[in-house]
Amino acid sequence: MRNRLLPLLIVLMAAVLLALGVPLAVSVAATEQQRVVVDRIDDTARFAALAQFVRTLAPGDVPDGAVGERDDNLARELDSYHKVFGIRAGVFLRNDELLTSAPDDWQLPAGGEVRAAFEEALLSRPSHDPEQVWPWQDRRLVVASPVIRDGDVVAVVVTDSPTDAMRWRTLRSWLLIAAGELAAMLVAVGAALRLTHWVLRPVRVLDATTHDIATGRLKSRVAAAGGPPELRRLARSFNEMADHVEDVLEQQRAFVADASHQLRNPLSALLLRIELLALELPEGNEEIASVRTEGKRLAQVLDDLLDLALAEHTEPELGLADIGALTGERVAAWAPAAQAKGVRLTGECPATTAWADPVTLSSALDAVIDNAVKFTPGGGEVRVTVAANGRTATVVVTDEGPGLTDEELDRVGDRFWRSGRHQNINGSGLGLSITKALLAAAGGSLDVAHHRPHGLAVTVTVPRSAPTA
Repeated sequence: MRNRLLPLLIVLMAAVLLALGVPLAVSVAATEQQRVVVDRIDDTARFAALAQFVRTLAPGDVPDGAVGERDDNLARELDSYHKVFGIRAGVFLRNDELLTSAPDDWQLPAGGEVRAAFEEALLSRPSHDPEQVWPWQDRRLVVASPVIRDGDVVAVVVTDSPTDAMRWRTLRSWLLIAAGELAAMLVAVGAALRLTHWVLRPVRVLDATTHDIATGRLKSRVAAAGGPPELRRLARSFNEMADHVEDVLEQQRAFVADASHQLRNPLSALLLRIELLALELPEGNEEIASVRTEGKRLAQVLDDLLDLALAEHTEPELGLADIGALTGERVAAWAPAAQAKGVRLTGECPATTAWADPVTLSSALDAVIDNAVKFTPGGGEVRVTVAANGRTATVVVTDEGPGLTDEELDRVGDRFWRSGRHQNINGSGLGLSITKALLAAAGGSLDVAHHRPHGLAVTVTVPRSAPTA
């Protein structure tokens, strides 16, 4: 969820920053150009004021010393202007005739921006705003100002300036804006990381707690602290639901345990009466034998139900144990039963430490080895192997029995379920259910898979690291 929420927040913040940064960059470029244009307008206005009094502006003027001096002053001003700023400037009469310019060879072109500015100034209009020059465009700025005498435009002062310095200043401002945007983006990403962590932390805790409850740790609860109010309310509602589910399951377990315990006494009395009745009947009576078998089977089911209720209710006592030694003891304990059936029971049990409840793990191994020996035909082999796999330790029990189909594997561990092909073998269908409950309570697990060429491979897994609170 974080991988979807975080990119969305980053994209939204990037869009906001771009929406602010792009207009700002455009405004900076326009402001910089406007400043240059205003300077050029001031310069052309000053040159136009000087050009009003030169001798050649009006026909019939008689040159004198003062007028000649003004001609020279205008020419020197334009020349100095060009040398200092690198800006071409010229004064042109209405008939396109050059009055003076700097550099001397600069002429009024027949077209282009210079001609357009000249034509507009002849109409006694202020110079139009030039088109925006961007940093990547190598263009020049043209500004024209009319020279007016007695209300008539007699000449035009034109300046044609390069834009290198202006474009560099604009680019530098853009780089500063980009740096600011980048810094703001980094801050925004950091804020988004903190925000998503704050928002999703209760979700992660809720997910972990849900997994704990699903794996049998019904005491797990969500700490309703931190995060948005909606998630805190969700955490409280989840805790209330978990409490209710735990109460219901506790009532169910209590009922199963009480019912199993209460039924044992009358069933024991009934079995005793059956045995007494058998003494009065002929030896080998089939009806009595059948009743005795069903009674014993019912007693086994009640015992298994009681064991299952206790397994789901009792908290395991975890400690660091030698799984190899414990498994070796169970292999040795089941060896006589396997030998009596003609099954080879072998074990590879190297010393391997892991966190487990010895009593719980012993019961689980008994159930698994019992099943393997029970379903393996005479002459077959049951192999028990202990191994360490990083953070877990495993006990793998393989047999050479008939095995199960893929559909049947999915149902292994369901209460009272037994394969239709194995109904003639003693059992209640609760053994693996009890084993799973015992292992889950201790942080372990049980997995069943095919064993080639035939049979099953049952893997008991326990953690090697200390359990977390």
